[in-house]
Amino acid sequence: MNYKNLGNTDLKVSTICLGTMTYGEQNTQNEAFEQMDFALDHGVNFWDTAELYAVPPRKETYGDTEEIIGNWFKKTKKRGEVILATKVAGPARDYLRNGENSFVGPNLESALNNSLKRLETDYIDLYQLHWPERNVNNFGRLGYVHKENDWNQFEDVLGELHKYVDEGKIKYVGISNETPWGAMNYLKISKDKNLPRMMSIQNPYNLLNRSYEVGLAEVSIREKIGLLGYSPLASGFLTGKYRNNQLPENSRMKRDGDFWTRYNKPNRNKAVEEYYKISEKYSLDVSQMSIKFCEIQDFMTSVIIGATTMEQLKTNIESVNVNLSDDVIKEINNVQKIYPNPCP
Repeated sequence: MNYKNLGNTDLKVSTICLGTMTYGEQNTQNEAFEQMDFALDHGVNFWDTAELYAVPPRKETYGDTEEIIGNWFKKTKKRGEVILATKVAGPARDYLRNGENSFVGPNLESALNNSLKRLETDYIDLYQLHWPERNVNNFGRLGYVHKENDWNQFEDVLGELHKYVDEGKIKYVGISNETPWGAMNYLKISKDKNLPRMMSIQNPYNLLNRSYEVGLAEVSIREKIGLLGYSPLASGFLTGKYRNNQLPENSRMKRDGDFWTRYNKPNRNKAVEEYYKISEKYSLDVSQMSIKFCEIQDFMTSVIIGATTMEQLKTNIESVNVNLSDDVIKEINNVQKIYPNPCP
């Protein structure tokens, strides 16, 4: 396994991060336990979850993923071996804390304490803001139209987080689904006001969506606020399992296709086919090729993988042992030129 520093800290996290959003929805607790056992045994010391999970988010499964992870900690007594990341949800759903999804005040306190309780722990290594309170383009939305809304200022949010860092409930903080403007404001204010520094950005990054490279990549490198790249396999499309209009049983698109609309774009299939041809030409597993391309980016701290079967998990973790030649990278970049970011 490979490891990198989280932000400008000395904390070493595995460059493969165990994503857990399927626990409690597509995966049972027993299956989740098997995944966590295997991941840790193979050097994956960095795990990511969220209060919102399982996914697709529903009132009935809200918090279930954190509970399953907490049950694993309780059973194995291995909390100290895991660098644990979770997230507080922004405004969206009425069933989350009665719809008052604020990053300050009693609302944040409730979110954090409930996560700690479900996770059977007294601290979070990386506490992330799941998405901004202000209106921004995320989750595949394009065509920015400025529309102001009520949101807590950066200084107020950092000041609130500061309390819990001082209390030891949070070690480090991060952002997710954020913009360059948001990231730079957080960094500037934390420096000017001596407030907690955002150590990571969790945004999507994959061969169908390299939009992170446009603005945030420079921020990541210059400011040492690396990417935790989610959806490296584009919800399974980069595994090849949906090629030729296949829809496997128990697959994410078969179960919840109406929710996963992010990748329903005109050039998706053409781009996937080209990447699949590259993997075939160079005798690479297309999933491993796709994950490895993400992992080797200079702005990447860790790639968040998710799996519903042990076979998928093993394939994804073993991607760290793959080498992509200059020719492979050149051909991948040529496809990007022909079909640039087909699924942003």
